Amino acid sequence: MLETAIVGSGPYGLSIAAHFRRRGISFRIFGRLMDSWQNHMPKGMCLKSEGFASNLYDPESAFTLANFCAARGIEYANSGIPVRLDTFSAYGLAFRDRMVPELEDKLVAGIESIPNGFKLLLEDGETLTARRVVLAVGITHFEHMPENLANLPSELVSHSFHHHELESFRGRSVVVVGGGSSATDLAGLLRETGVEVQLVSRQSALKFHGAPQVGKLRTLWQKIKRPQSGIGPGWRLRFLAEAPFAFHFLPENLRLEAVRRILGPSGAYFAKDKVVGKVPLHLGCTVQGTEIRDDRVRLHLRDQNGAEQQLSADHVIAATGYRVDLNRLKFLSPEICSRIECVGGSPVLSSKFESSVAGLYFAGLASANSFGPVMRFAFGAGFAARSLTRALSSSRSRNYVSLSGAENPLHAVKVSQPHQEAKKREVQREKAGAATHGSSR
Repeated sequence: MLETAIVGSGPYGLSIAAHFRRRGISFRIFGRLMDSWQNHMPKGMCLKSEGFASNLYDPESAFTLANFCAARGIEYANSGIPVRLDTFSAYGLAFRDRMVPELEDKLVAGIESIPNGFKLLLEDGETLTARRVVLAVGITHFEHMPENLANLPSELVSHSFHHHELESFRGRSVVVVGGGSSATDLAGLLRETGVEVQLVSRQSALKFHGAPQVGKLRTLWQKIKRPQSGIGPGWRLRFLAEAPFAFHFLPENLRLEAVRRILGPSGAYFAKDKVVGKVPLHLGCTVQGTEIRDDRVRLHLRDQNGAEQQLSADHVIAATGYRVDLNRLKFLSPEICSRIECVGGSPVLSSKFESSVAGLYFAGLASANSFGPVMRFAFGAGFAARSLTRALSSSRSRNYVSLSGAENPLHAVKVSQPHQEAKKREVQREKAGAATHGSSR
């Protein structure tokens, strides 16, 4: 039986695997490499996170984004130079080759409970068993489509998650619904592509992050008053970024409210110039209804004062974010889902990222209600990787009886045998990975 299976190969899955590899925790990792970034974010976009907060995490911090950019001759700064999507995707590929050559480009089709673990079915028909499963699926499966748009046919409405290529919209008219970074990024890029685009948002005014003050020396008092963090400036965000373990022990109502309100919909500072004054904005408006006329969508809007208007377009894109709902993880058996304690669709996790189903762990977006908004950002992957590695290392050590401490030596050898076999398989995989990818460390 495999020690641990990791499902997902984005920033969280890769960082967790790199830490497991260093600690000697036997694992297999499955997923399409950086899939959300490579195939579901619009071409030409930039990350909202600054360079120093856009790393993947190996235990020694030996392969940061800064190191990658320096080796490739890519322009980089810890702050002030937006990280391009294609740079981040290429960095993920290089991180895989160097830190996680074990990654298997396969999807998990099913997970069921068995005594002392789980049975996994892969898309190619292979089955395997594992004592523990770490789900690091990111935003995949969780795109949120408002009910007032969900009744439209798919050729007329879609979610922003499904648009990496924008050329198909050239010369057409599109309405983007939303007010966060997905909406503002998409609206700006569509306009640059030659699309007649309009943006509809419930917000009375779009919010954008402030541009970093590059080249200006901050006084000691300024640093104390408004410290920097991986998710933004200020003491509140510094706490959320640096103390997710402490956040976990706050009362549940405070945690849920913080996740809901803090770092709400807002665009990156560099998106403002692409949208404001260039894309028609319908702010403070909600979609009251839709209809189809002559193969076009007509949206019925109502503003905060009760005034109504109509918009017509060839297509509507819902850039309305993501909401965790474990019922949408179709590869999890109904029996497992029924045993996972949830609040608002998200799993309730222990301080070790473990759900109410023993041996089943969640990382990334699905862990935000337990560890804070930082879990919505790549910056949170470092804490998740370190915490899970400590937890599983401790759990593993309790599961095996050392020969010197056993009353029955034969029993000790028998209990330790699976661990030895797992380690042997891991060494074989590392040799195979080295042969395939060259130097992998």
